[in-house]
Amino acid sequence: MPATNFHLITDWSFDASREAVWRALMTPEEWPQWWRAVASVERIAEGDANGVGAVRRMTWRTALPYTLTFAMRMTRVEPMNLIEGRAEGELDGVGRWTLSGEGAQTHVRYDWIVDVTNPWQRVLAPLLRPVFTWNHNKVMQWGHEGLTRKLAAR
Repeated sequence: MPATNFHLITDWSFDASREAVWRALMTPEEWPQWWRAVASVERIAEGDANGVGAVRRMTWRTALPYTLTFAMRMTRVEPMNLIEGRAEGELDGVGRWTLSGEGAQTHVRYDWIVDVTNPWQRVLAPLLRPVFTWNHNKVMQWGHEGLTRKLAAR
């Protein structure tokens, strides 16, 4: 794997129905309300009835002193089970949410398979790989905490 390529896996568990978690993940425009790392989400293009083809420009704050902006095109949706998108911009690759569980328990796995594209990140990636991984994990921790609060408030 090239030093600029990352395959990061995050696992979340919630005391909430899969439907509630699904609704939250399928509405990225609302993420800035509960996920402190999400600075903004702007819908650029509409998708089909399931959301496939929708494009959103997303800007993320990180635990480190930089932001990342990329377009995310929804490429695959299996209702209540899987959401997949293609990132293009300061990160380039695939993000995939996979949901499982029954009743009031939901497990979410997120696979983030990306290349960094910023010149400074490409140069420093071999050296800062553990720092970039820590940063991603922190951003995802904030997402889990925020979604946990959102789901509990329902």
